[in-house]
Amino acid sequence: MRRAPVLLLALMCLNVEFKVFSAPLCVHGDSGCHFISVSDLFNRVIQYSRRMHNLSSDLYSEFGEELMQVILQLLVAWIDPLLQFYQNIAHNKEFTNFSSSKVLEMSNMLHELKTGMEKLIQKMQVMGIISNSVNGLSPGESDLSSSASREVQPMNDYELLHCFRRDSNKIQNYLRILKCSIATEHAC
Repeated sequence: MRRAPVLLLALMCLNVEFKVFSAPLCVHGDSGCHFISVSDLFNRVIQYSRRMHNLSSDLYSEFGEELMQVILQLLVAWIDPLLQFYQNIAHNKEFTNFSSSKVLEMSNMLHELKTGMEKLIQKMQVMGIISNSVNGLSPGESDLSSSASREVQPMNDYELLHCFRRDSNKIQNYLRILKCSIATEHAC
């Protein structure tokens, strides 16, 4: 399969001239065929290829920005539930002080991570890596935050921790994806 491109490259290096022929182009069995040169056909597919590349580049850029927005929304969505969980666990005699201090530490780390993401986004916006459409959210601004707060009441502590663990893993994976796609000097 790789022989054709290698042969073409070799012929190009030897400065061999290619003759451009016209070939009939018939659409849907039409009796009236138009003759289009191979050069014109190449120009058409090159234009389509360029357009496809531009669309994929746009989508790639938007995907990185949307992923950052998802990360911020997840972080904001967990601020209130973790705070409520800390308050529940701190007043419950069945849990040790060690458990409540871990929950408090997670809550503090969540705030720090959100602040760090906002600073990272600002720096990337200043550098022109991303557009200004990505912005930080405050608790209560996210649709996820209000729905997550309502779900805390019926959810038991185990389910809450399970969901937080799952979402924190998503955040970590999303950040790795962003690092690999934006900071390309790090071979991922």
